[in-house]
Amino acid sequence: MAEAALSSVAKPAAQGGLREKVLRQFQFGDNAFHLLTKTCAIAVLVMLGGVIISLIDGSIPALSKFGFGFLTSQAWNPVTENFGGAPAIYGTIVTSVIALIIAVPLGFGIAVFLTELCPYGLRRPIGIAVELLAGIPSIIYGIWGMFIFAPFLQATVQPLLIGTFASVPLLNQVFAGPPYGIGILTASIILSIMILPLISSISRDVFDTVPPVLKEAAYGVGCTRWEVMRSIVAPYTGVGLVGGVMLALGRALGETMAVTFVIGNAHKIYPSILGPGTTISATIANEFTEADGQIYTSSLVTLGLLLFIITFIVLAISRLMLMRIQSKGAR
Repeated sequence: MAEAALSSVAKPAAQGGLREKVLRQFQFGDNAFHLLTKTCAIAVLVMLGGVIISLIDGSIPALSKFGFGFLTSQAWNPVTENFGGAPAIYGTIVTSVIALIIAVPLGFGIAVFLTELCPYGLRRPIGIAVELLAGIPSIIYGIWGMFIFAPFLQATVQPLLIGTFASVPLLNQVFAGPPYGIGILTASIILSIMILPLISSISRDVFDTVPPVLKEAAYGVGCTRWEVMRSIVAPYTGVGLVGGVMLALGRALGETMAVTFVIGNAHKIYPSILGPGTTISATIANEFTEADGQIYTSSLVTLGLLLFIITFIVLAISRLMLMRIQSKGAR
């Protein structure tokens, strides 16, 4: 009897010790996971801070010499060491905006077709075909644009635009000739093709998250397909759509090789989008290997800093837009 009593007391004690051991192991694993994730987050911040510090430090010589006039000057003369970033800033913003104007409606249209209109058996093949565009290297887009697409635009589209808007005020300046083939418009179209898969795939995935019961209820009360997309799907997926567009804008702002091939690489601002131009990324790619002076190198680093600032502003605006959309949805 005594042995049985001792065993009955020892058994819960042993179970309690095992439980404590298991809990300590779980606690150790949680602490290790917390430390690992915290270290990764801090490492990202440290690397980002290092990039910012390097850009600022490398930009000091150019900013000290040119000041804020660097932002408005169109000069780019390595011989006299007179540099300005206005054409590159202008080209970066204009090409990205035109690319979005072209790609956003097409991307949304592809997403609507694949989720609402396309026969079920064709959805996967068409979706894969569109997404394959994202896997093509940018230099391939550049080669195709330079040797095939630009000559096509020079022979057909650009003369048509010049002739059509020749008598229209303002637009005759925007579409002024001669038709070079390469230029701002060509680079923008190439960029729109490159960001199209990103917009369409994200939009399609976001549209698929809409509960079918909401669309079925709308169809049940007599709504058309357009009314369902406008009043049900678009408000429900607004945050995701804006996020996809901003991701595509970030891709367009930083694209280098494809733009370098087809934009013309002219350090001058032309009022016509048919004329040649340059972007920040294209300028850095073309000039960095030839930069042999402190001011020359610092000017290129300053362009990199400006691209970083532009991207940061775009991301900040996108976050504000997302917050406003989320707050409206909560109301």
